[in-house]
Amino acid sequence: MSLPDNIAPALSGALAARGYTSLTAVQQDVLNSEAADRDLLVSAQTGSGKTVAFGIAIAPTILENGERFGKAGSPLALIIAPTRELALQVRRELEWLYGQTGARIASCVGGMDIRSERRALENGAHIVVGTPGRLRDHITRGAFDMSALRAVVLDEADEMLDLGFREDLEFILDEAPEDRRTLMFSATVPKPIALLAKRFQNDALRIAAAGETKQHGDIEYQAMLVPPQERDHAIINSLLFHDAQNTIIFCATREGVKHLTSRLSNRSFAVVALSGELSQAERNNALQAMRDGRARVCVATDVAARGIDLPNLDLVIHADLPNNPETLLHRSGRTGRAGRKGTCVMVVPFSRRRTAERLLHLAKLDAETIAAPGIAAVQARTNERILDSAEFIEPLDEEHNDLLKSLQERYTPEQIAAAYLRRELALRPVPEDVSDAPVHPLGAKRGRERSDRDRPERGDRFGDRGGDRGERGERFDRQARFDGVWFSLSAGRKHRADPKWLLPLICKAGDIGKRDVGSIQIMDSETRFEIQSSKAEEFFQLVEAQGTGEKGLVIRKAQNGGSYSRSGRDGGDYKSRESRGPRGDRSFSGPKGGGKWDKPRGGKYEGVSSFKKKPNRD
Repeated sequence: MSLPDNIAPALSGALAARGYTSLTAVQQDVLNSEAADRDLLVSAQTGSGKTVAFGIAIAPTILENGERFGKAGSPLALIIAPTRELALQVRRELEWLYGQTGARIASCVGGMDIRSERRALENGAHIVVGTPGRLRDHITRGAFDMSALRAVVLDEADEMLDLGFREDLEFILDEAPEDRRTLMFSATVPKPIALLAKRFQNDALRIAAAGETKQHGDIEYQAMLVPPQERDHAIINSLLFHDAQNTIIFCATREGVKHLTSRLSNRSFAVVALSGELSQAERNNALQAMRDGRARVCVATDVAARGIDLPNLDLVIHADLPNNPETLLHRSGRTGRAGRKGTCVMVVPFSRRRTAERLLHLAKLDAETIAAPGIAAVQARTNERILDSAEFIEPLDEEHNDLLKSLQERYTPEQIAAAYLRRELALRPVPEDVSDAPVHPLGAKRGRERSDRDRPERGDRFGDRGGDRGERGERFDRQARFDGVWFSLSAGRKHRADPKWLLPLICKAGDIGKRDVGSIQIMDSETRFEIQSSKAEEFFQLVEAQGTGEKGLVIRKAQNGGSYSRSGRDGGDYKSRESRGPRGDRSFSGPKGGGKWDKPRGGKYEGVSSFKKKPNRD
């Protein structure tokens, strides 16, 4: 296939040099004869090539059907984007697209040197790309002359309204000449976008790109069910199993990004972090490391969920489930872009499978339910890649022929192959051990036959009395013989501490398994718990270095080594395990009087002050 004839010649050459042989649906739609010289309201899914689309759409307007720009003066086109990263990415795209036209492109984004931006505007520019707040600042100060503007483009318009930029956008559009073209590009067109278009566009042509109703058809979705404490191990094994050229992992918080980045770096992955607490220079360096191959894994918060376009991004992992289906779609849309295939893995703790089902249903997506790849699966995939390596069929440079002959004379073929294999395996991180738990497809009804692994929040250490009831009795006996060190956690009954979230939190904070945790006893203002003696020191060092990952929650070493009876209160007399007899070491089974303390609605511990005690049912 060839490119359409109505693309500006200079841009057509740039597209051909870039390897374009055909256009995406949205790029073809903006070139239709009915769209020429008109305002456009375009909706197209993430990754459909919208930047190139509006670049070729405004070219006849700002070039006036010429092939090159004249001397740069007041800007002819303005592109507005919601985030710094997206604005800078748009600039890079336009630089190669307009490279043969002699275009001067300036950027005006928050976090960059405003004096350098002002000088660039004073020296003249044909196209300006910026974020709403910084653009309004330049306009207010008189540094940005908009009198010559012929086209204004709003990229990711729905996101800009979601981020609260409505007032800035209205100010900028009011200042622009009335005879300009206005193009709005958005993933969806909700009512606020329609109202904005009605006010600032003149008889706009509505374009819904073909295939818009099919969500992410080039992305394979997988829901990976894991025990909460094995999340990091599952992510490590997934990275090794897929071995994608570039991967992005999304976490819900900055602390989560730091924790997972540290874990992956310690496992020898080439990883960078991307979150709101980083400076603009640090964020730019992280993205550049992904683009030039110095890093292959990016751990990010949702600051990177929109607009970031990394080359060869084949894998997206949701380490933490998103809060809504829109975020799920925007995160996942970093892969499967412009015709490329991609894989999206949702890491789903057993206790949050219903949340994952609801997200997928609302997003109108189907996902295959899988288990985390184990050591054997990762090794099998690694062996397959080594055997299929292109290195075996590539010809050897003539300058190395003498060395090859020397190797063949000195070593047997088996020795050479073994050396190659050792080197290849040493370059790859070692897979982690994960539970071989049964996997039930999301949405399937499961009966009473569910295994205890599939419902860890009801673990037997939180109240099952064992006796002669098989595995439960064995766990109780193991608990009685548990050799542990006591720690204190700064949340108790009055904070509605609950074993359903305490055990996963402790395991995740200290990078331990649930079998390394002994008794958990919840008191009024604190919780005491045991850690296996052999793991206690390493557990405490990790918690001291990284914290618990939850705001306001602190883990310390207990003041004394004994556990306490459930009838005790803070500041009173407690009975140690040794003085209570065999039935003294009881686990949490609820407060006196039949009352109940639960997590607050929303499912996340946000500090001591955010918990309130529910009244007893009595």
